[in-house]
Amino acid sequence: MAPFSGLFISLAERRGQLFVWCPVFFATGIGIYFSLKNEPTLGFGIALGSLAMCLGLYCRLKRSPAAALLIALVLILTGGLTAAVQTHGKSAPVLGFRYYGPIEGRIVKIDKSQSDAIRLTLDQVVLSDMAPNRVPQRVRVALHGSQGFVDPRPGLRVMLTGHLSPPSGPVEPGGFDFQRHAWFLRIGAVGYTRTPVLFRAETAFSIRLRLHQLRQSILRGVTVRVPDDSGAFAAALLTGDRSRISPQGLEALRHANLAHLLAISGLHMGLLTGLVLGALRLGFALWPWFALRAPTKKLAAMGALAAAGFYLALSGGNVATQRAFVMVSVMLVAILLDRRALTLRAVAIAAMILLILRPEALSEPGFQMSFAATTALVAIWEVCRKIDTNRFPKPVKWLAALALSSFVAGAATAPFSAAHFNQIAHYGLLANMLALPVMSLIVMPAAILTTILWPIGGAVLGLWIMALGCRWILAVAQWVSGLEGAIRQIPAPPEMVIPLIALGALIVILWQGNLRWTGVLVVTLGLWLWHGHMRPDILIAQSGRSIGVMQPEGRVLNKPRGDGFVVKNWLENDGDAAPQDKAAARGGFEDRDKDRIWLGKPIKIAVLAGRDPAARVAQYCRQGFWVVLPAKREISYPTECEVFDPQRMTQTGVIAIRIIDGLPEMETAKEQAGLRPWNSP
Repeated sequence: MAPFSGLFISLAERRGQLFVWCPVFFATGIGIYFSLKNEPTLGFGIALGSLAMCLGLYCRLKRSPAAALLIALVLILTGGLTAAVQTHGKSAPVLGFRYYGPIEGRIVKIDKSQSDAIRLTLDQVVLSDMAPNRVPQRVRVALHGSQGFVDPRPGLRVMLTGHLSPPSGPVEPGGFDFQRHAWFLRIGAVGYTRTPVLFRAETAFSIRLRLHQLRQSILRGVTVRVPDDSGAFAAALLTGDRSRISPQGLEALRHANLAHLLAISGLHMGLLTGLVLGALRLGFALWPWFALRAPTKKLAAMGALAAAGFYLALSGGNVATQRAFVMVSVMLVAILLDRRALTLRAVAIAAMILLILRPEALSEPGFQMSFAATTALVAIWEVCRKIDTNRFPKPVKWLAALALSSFVAGAATAPFSAAHFNQIAHYGLLANMLALPVMSLIVMPAAILTTILWPIGGAVLGLWIMALGCRWILAVAQWVSGLEGAIRQIPAPPEMVIPLIALGALIVILWQGNLRWTGVLVVTLGLWLWHGHMRPDILIAQSGRSIGVMQPEGRVLNKPRGDGFVVKNWLENDGDAAPQDKAAARGGFEDRDKDRIWLGKPIKIAVLAGRDPAARVAQYCRQGFWVVLPAKREISYPTECEVFDPQRMTQTGVIAIRIIDGLPEMETAKEQAGLRPWNSP
């Protein structure tokens, strides 16, 4: 123990400062669990749980120099066990085959796909000729073709005829795992319909249905009174529905790094509760008798908490809004308990609550970016509190605070944004400095005014003010996104980069003492690994219909259409903004009879098409080609030949090939994903 005595003493001296590290170690356990290739057995879980309990009891009963390290280990074990319990608690049937036929269910959610198609999530599902215990708990169906025979709304029971299939796996090894995402949403099948959705039955009255009706009423009312994108922007802020904003408007907001203003998150909840808290305190102060006798600050905090709860319900309660509600609730409860609201301890409590309730959120961009921005801003605020700013004029202090907060939040979220969305907005700081004051001083106060006046029919004034502010924000987005070099595409990082960057930043922010600057080295290591990461030389889609080969000018595709979602993700992860047809037009693949071939080194690829490919398979194998067979064929081929047929691709998923020292190394999506509850057959 002697070599570690200095470390134990240092930890003991900082005992009161270590609470903020609790969510870090808890998240470490969650991350370890989700990174495992195979699901731990029940016995192993019980053993770890017993160990965590024993260590926790030991730390509670006996003061030990190593107590802090033991508590960290307990938190890591508890985080992994919490993730395992939540994973198995979400267990529900998953469709194991492709289904076409009647589908009946109750609408629980309405959203839009990337192709702008309306999607319905259904529960209480009934499928033809399928035992109830095999039917997925929820299915999600995209609506195509002629619709309009029913007005979809939550609680409505509908029927349709459609295609369903199991949730798909990662689009490349180590990529986003939609199967896991769907598992935690209890979505056991996804698909589409080209036939009309028809009314089946009206369900009993529910608060959810009434809230949705109110939300739809506000949405229609706003977009009718203000029919352009500014009205759609205002409707998104009030109801959480972003479907009315034009694709051009959305693209401009993303390229100007202003898309976060559309997602009802920490910024909106913070502005709302801050405005309500300030307005209530001012109102109470205008009644001196009451202000001198009642705890007005706590009453105002309770009112702000109620306003936040109503906003959560009105906006549909999506995950980002739930996360924001938890964060502001922790801070408002701190006021009720006579504690400082803006502290790193409050952020740590909010993070722990969210990770306990939804451990799978750890890998979501919203969670990472929200807590990165909040942690960085609170840390900077605690530093700035110690600076004497009285000698500066108020306008100067206000502008400096705006610039500093925009820069800090942008810098804190930039690595996560680049990793998840594969782009960096170079002029995001400029756009946010021009847009955030309008959002804070005009749009959100007008939104509160609109909500208050809506029941009595006086929302026109609030909407008019909101529309002015929204037009300014959209104009800023259009101008900034049009500047030369506004967007830079970024390749996806390897798996360990984001954890390293996050850990390094947390060491700098949370640790007290000179050791904190080692965090800079950890961040630098993460960025170096990102910069040196090489994308796969060849990618083969699970369908066998799409092949992508990396070339100096970018990835070359074998065809301009097909497997659109998969190919789009390949190009985005390459940091390539080219659409699929342009990537296919780069050249490299050649036509040989009915087939597409790639004459590369050391690998030559032939993608076979047409009927009766047996003779061509043997011919290509003799010439040293790797053969891809998109369609199922009952043929034999030489065992020494690399043939990727549907049976093999079903077992491997998407295949990535890297050329290292002139030799191909193959990695498959299913091998990388392992055998977990969400992808088990």
